[in-house]
Order: sequence, then C-alpha cells, then structure tokens
Amino acid sequence: MTRFLPPLLLTVMLLAVWELACRLLHVPPWFLPPPSAVAAALIRRAPLLAASAATTFWMALQALAAAGMIGGGLALAVSLSRPAEQAVRPLAVALQVTPVVAIAPLVMIWAGLDHADRAVVALAATVAFFPLFSGVLTGLKSADPDLERLFDLYGASPVQRLIRLQLPAALPFMLEGLRVAAGLAVIGAVVAEFVSGSGATQGLAWRLLEAGNRLRTADMLAALVCLMVMGLLLNAAVGRLERAALRRLS
Repeated sequence: MTRFLPPLLLTVMLLAVWELACRLLHVPPWFLPPPSAVAAALIRRAPLLAASAATTFWMALQALAAAGMIGGGLALAVSLSRPAEQAVRPLAVALQVTPVVAIAPLVMIWAGLDHADRAVVALAATVAFFPLFSGVLTGLKSADPDLERLFDLYGASPVQRLIRLQLPAALPFMLEGLRVAAGLAVIGAVVAEFVSGSGATQGLAWRLLEAGNRLRTADMLAALVCLMVMGLLLNAAVGRLERAALRRLS
C-alpha cells in the first residue's frame, strides 16, 4: 500500500482537477473531453479496443523476441573477438540513431503491402535491438578479472567460461536491456503502424488515427489509456522476471 497509494492518490487528484476544469471552463469536447467522457468511450468501445490492444501487444512481443534473438546472438558472437566487436558496434549504433520513420517506407516495400504486420514487427524489432545488444555485450565483458584469471589457471574451456562465468555476470545487464527494449518494442510497434499508413494491422495506432480523423478526442484518449496500461503491464512483467532471476542467481 505504501508503494501504490501515493501515485494512486496523485492520479485521482489530477483526474478530479481535469474533470472540474473541463466542466467549469466549458471546454469543447472535441478539444479536451473530461475523464468521465473518456471512461464512457472506454466502456463503449471496450471490445474493439481490446482486440486492437491484443494485436499491438502480439506484434510488440514478436518484435521483442526477434530483437532478443538477433541482438543477443550477435552480442554473444562479437564478444568472442575484439576486432569483430569494433566492426559491428558502430553499425549497431548507426542503426539505433536512424529514425524509424526514415526506414519505414523501405521496410514496407520489402515486406509487401499485403503484409503490413511483418513490416510493423520488423520496425519495432529495429527499435528494440540496440538495448538488448548493448546490454548483453556489456554484461559478457563485466566478469570479475580475478575470476577470469582463476578460470585460466584451471584451464577452463571457452564454453565452460561462457556458461559458468560470463552468462551469470551478464544476467543483470541482459535483464535491464530487456526492460528498456520491452518499452521500446511497444513504442516501435505503434510508431511503425502510424508510419505504415495501413489499416491492415488494426492495432491501437490505427484506432488513434481513425478517431483523430473524425475528431473523436474521447476515443483517442481511450486508446491512449489502453496503450499506457499495456506498457505498464509489460514493464511490470519484465520487472517481475528480473527480480525472480536475480533472486535465484543470488
């Protein structure tokens, strides 16, 4: 209760101020609807928003899995060779700093207009790639030097060194990278669906575009609430996984 009560009270207070301001100042509903109107939109459009949220969530999970396999596997491979790391890291950074909106048209062409969901997953995976790659690579290089020398003394093989020393040392960095990448995967999926301009995926981003084009601001805010809840749940799930893994490791 001491953990959740302060943010809950603050949220209730902000919602109350928002509601009163909209009613007392007679703010037009198309400009800023009161929270009661947003709640009504959530209830009215609950089945549609739930289906769209499930679509966006599934694409974000696919992107996170793809980013984990590619980023983690690539980090593991280049950690074995200093020249390989020096060659790959600048390319990974270049991919990270390239805006997703700039490469979205190319990915849409490569994936095909009939497979917009593949393009969204690929773009979201691109956004989530770097935190996982960087976290795994940094973690694999963070092993205690004294333990490294001890493994050398006992003639440990590279596989034994990796499994018994490097991976346990890298676990906290991997989990932190996963936490960051989970949020970025959701953001990337939404942005990619915006940029794709296709309603084929029917995710939450499409609901935002649909409501915005019709000036249904309450429906837009309802979709945003679904996005925030989805992001919070995913973050909480990753945090729980992180605590369980670290507790078992210790």
